[in-house]
Parts: sequence; C-alpha cells; structure tokens
Amino acid sequence: MTPMIREQILAVRDTGLTNMFDLTAVQRIAYSMDFFELVCFLEEHQREYARFILTGEE
Repeated sequence: MTPMIREQILAVRDTGLTNMFDLTAVQRIAYSMDFFELVCFLEEHQREYARFILTGEE
C-alpha cells in the first residue's frame, strides 16, 4: 500500500458517508473524489485493505 492509497482511504473514511467494509460504496465515494488509484487498489487488494481497516497496519 502506497502512502497515497493510505491517505485516500483515510479521506474516504473522514467523509463518514459509509461503513468502510462496504467496498462498493467506498469505491463509489472514491470515484466521486477522483481517487481512481484507490478504486483500482480495492479491486486487487481487498485482503490488504481489510487488514488496514481492522488494525491500521499496512
């Protein structure tokens, strides 16, 4: 996970618009925020994303 992806995840979380485990909603919000890297990351790295959300570890 790159620092940019981490920042984008935290920016989506800070909106408070969705449960961060609703990947479809997270991708929709990321897309609307022009976080295209995060949208692609979520397609390919769901396990790494979940670990980050649960533990804060990258």
